[in-house]
Amino acid sequence: MKIVDIRETVVPIQSQIRNAFIDFSQMTVSVLALVTDVIRDGKPVVGFGFNSNGRYAPSGLLRDRFIPRLQAAAPQALLNDAGDNLDPARVWDVLMRNEKPGGHGERSVAVGVLDMAVWDAVAKIAGVPLYRLLADRYRVGVAEARVFVYAAGGYYYPGKDLATLQNEMAGYLDLGYSVVKMKIGGASLSDDLRRIEVVLKILKTPDQLAVDANGRFDLHTAVAYAQALAPYGLRWYEEAGDPLDYELQTKLAPHYPGAMATGENLFSLQDARNLIRYAGLRSDRDVLQFDCALSYGLVEYLRILDMLKEHGWSPARCIPHGGHQMSLNIAAGLGLGGNESYPGIFQPFGGFADGIPVQDSYVRLPEIPGIGFEAKSELFRVMKALTEAI
Repeated sequence: MKIVDIRETVVPIQSQIRNAFIDFSQMTVSVLALVTDVIRDGKPVVGFGFNSNGRYAPSGLLRDRFIPRLQAAAPQALLNDAGDNLDPARVWDVLMRNEKPGGHGERSVAVGVLDMAVWDAVAKIAGVPLYRLLADRYRVGVAEARVFVYAAGGYYYPGKDLATLQNEMAGYLDLGYSVVKMKIGGASLSDDLRRIEVVLKILKTPDQLAVDANGRFDLHTAVAYAQALAPYGLRWYEEAGDPLDYELQTKLAPHYPGAMATGENLFSLQDARNLIRYAGLRSDRDVLQFDCALSYGLVEYLRILDMLKEHGWSPARCIPHGGHQMSLNIAAGLGLGGNESYPGIFQPFGGFADGIPVQDSYVRLPEIPGIGFEAKSELFRVMKALTEAI
């Protein structure tokens, strides 16, 4: 078997929302189709991938560097020992040939897009959902029947008042979520506290609410927020400072006894390891949010999980960023602590399969081969457009 074509396009996901650091007025996503010569139901097996929200489409890197590198490889170099399926680790090695150590920036997003498409194809060729394939390979067949998900929203928006914020969060509860997250740091501390309090009024317990500063704060501001937030007993306080400022995170921890979360903007094993070594995180409560779609894909994510185990961290402390089906499969197949969700925003990429409801912040996965993109009609419509001429 072999890869016969790789196609990529850019899809806009712009909106007027903003967090404490950026707006999404020009945000884009790369969508990729990896076409194989394996035939199922009379059609070639196609693996699909895309990069997660919050990073722009890495089209230049894909088209100029990584897609040509993969297309130039000998077909046998990409296959498993049996020669009947792609080997994601061998594909990854080909993609990273002649790449220097370090520089774990946007190239990790491009590799992550291709890695996602490869795993989608691998599971389709094997004829099983990706989460079951992962459970069989890495967890002695044990897969989670459902995955914890929380609704991420609460963005700043022109004209958005407290009542609108409260109504937004109430809408997530109506959709079946019992845990929600909102943005902070884009307003004053006093204004953010009012925003938090109006959301808490519609929740049964404070630990149903998490807050996210998107790396906005210096140490002084991070501590001020920590001291103000601690009495509420929130689910977690997320990404207070720059993701690479491990000293800030270490100094912040004594001021916040509750859970903190970070990691969505770290894109490699090396950066994840430094976070665990030097950021003062606590394995009994803190949450790690590495997003495989942004960080070299699942091949690298598996290495990160091995590293975490060596340092005494459970995979249950991992709740990936991104709100997409790839991370949902990883969570179910590898026993992670859950997955983010974006109901109503970043469409059609946010959210999960059609017709499977969220119930008390848990969701099941579709029983179709691959990642399950075909079970999300709006998203698959975008992906299918890449292959209509096949």
